[in-house]
Amino acid sequence: MAASTPVRRAWRALTGLLTITAVLFGINALGVYVFNASSWTPELALDLQGGTQIILEAQTADGTNPSAEQMNQAVTIIRQRVDASGVGEADVTTEGGKNIVVQIPGQADEETRQRIEASAQLQLRAVLYSGSPATSFVGDDGESTPYPTPDPALESTPTVEPTNGSDPAWITPALQAEFLAYNCADPANDPANAPTDEPLITCDANGTVKYILGPVELDGSSIVDATSGLEQTSGQWVVNLRFDEAGTETFGQISQRLYGATPPLNQFAFVLDGYVLTAPSMNGVILDGQPSISGTFTQETAKVLADQLKYGALPLSFAVVSSDTISATLGSQQLQIGLIAGLIGLALVAIYSLIVYRALGFVIIASLVVMAVLTYVMLLILGWRMGFRLSLAGVAGLIVSIGFTADSFIVYFERIRDELRDGKSITGAVEDGWSRAKRTIYISKSINILAAVVLYILADATVKGFAFTLGLTTAIDVLIFILFTHPVMQLLARTRFFSSGHPLSGLDPDALGAVYRGRAQFRAPVVTPKTAAEKRASRSRGEAARRQTIAERKLAESRTPGSTQPTEGEDTP
Repeated sequence: MAASTPVRRAWRALTGLLTITAVLFGINALGVYVFNASSWTPELALDLQGGTQIILEAQTADGTNPSAEQMNQAVTIIRQRVDASGVGEADVTTEGGKNIVVQIPGQADEETRQRIEASAQLQLRAVLYSGSPATSFVGDDGESTPYPTPDPALESTPTVEPTNGSDPAWITPALQAEFLAYNCADPANDPANAPTDEPLITCDANGTVKYILGPVELDGSSIVDATSGLEQTSGQWVVNLRFDEAGTETFGQISQRLYGATPPLNQFAFVLDGYVLTAPSMNGVILDGQPSISGTFTQETAKVLADQLKYGALPLSFAVVSSDTISATLGSQQLQIGLIAGLIGLALVAIYSLIVYRALGFVIIASLVVMAVLTYVMLLILGWRMGFRLSLAGVAGLIVSIGFTADSFIVYFERIRDELRDGKSITGAVEDGWSRAKRTIYISKSINILAAVVLYILADATVKGFAFTLGLTTAIDVLIFILFTHPVMQLLARTRFFSSGHPLSGLDPDALGAVYRGRAQFRAPVVTPKTAAEKRASRSRGEAARRQTIAERKLAESRTPGSTQPTEGEDTP
């Protein structure tokens, strides 16, 4: 019963690996056939697939050239916007001192374009008035009549000096008439560049509510962080904000002023590109600079709003200079070259394995095939769930991983051979070799993963693909080593071909050579007798050796090739 335990463990491990593989393919099948969001081919990055290039020109309020610090800050925020939209392997760089070039793999959808082109500063304004976006009214005759164009003669200056940003004194007759005639759907009404020290007439992003807002009291640069999450008591999705020190003080004063006011004067609007993202009511005095926005959010809408508030503040405004499609001709050639290089690497590893390890080489080849399957399906799932795209650097990481994976097998097989040289049986050598090899392999793979993590964190976007695929394949390599390579060796060790030490098995004790013992010392391998006659002869030789006298043993040693004979005049020990 005890002898079959390793066999049962081996079959359980292989069954577990098969289950993991089936689950991964099932997950991707759900993405393909149920959610229509995945595919059976990996997503490719810009350098392999081609994509969309958007060039933005920086514009300052006074018309001067932007500073390098402003451009770098804008690049960081735009890159964060693109990453937040789920697009992987995007490239955001500066060009010519005042342009920002955004390159996105594939065709950029409208939502991603809007995230990139939303270049105005995020503003926080108090709500003075809100109403329907209608631009007409029903007269006494029952007919719909458009509101008239505002009369230029109407008073546009407040009769009383407003005391704060939410003072109704800001609403003049001219502003009221302009509000009634304001059409949210008219492209000519662009509130993005409205003065910050004056009231603003605008709408929400969907054009369903029309607002009169007070002057800007805070801007997006005061927001340190914005995250989405579930509120602990209500279980509803909320957006949590955190202001810097100056923003905390200002927002605390605003909350004291707005809390308890009659609607809509108790509302505070977050405005991006001139349009209201959200206008929550002030439900309490907030002095710690950490307000939360609640409402009818879903997980997705809460995350989108949090991203807009967190990444919305740019130090510059931008105009779209061009939006072009990048050809994938060069990328397809690079991909073909990368695939050819990978196949050559696999072929060389396979040939080397078969020459050095003979039949064991097929175990290496099978392990590489299993690893390729798992890596492929993981790339599919990561492309769907995380927006990962395979770049040329990522292909290089996959090619390098072939050598790292083969190294694990070499360490394991050499440990098995060492145990065979010590005279152990095939099954015993497999188990003891596993115990000795796994520590070395675990340490080696841990260092590889640590190096990949450090490289991913510190490197720029062009190298992240290499680090990511290297770390991914290293983790899969450890999984294959535990759930496939060792279990297969446990099963093969119990077959006649391998257990008998066939010359083509790669585990023939007679052909393994001497064992290196250290300090330039070698020991001949211990050959285990195979037949009953050989065992009896071995026992007889051992008994005869034990019964020799001291003189007989010395004489036998002196006749051994390579021994030193004492010369005349020398004392023998």
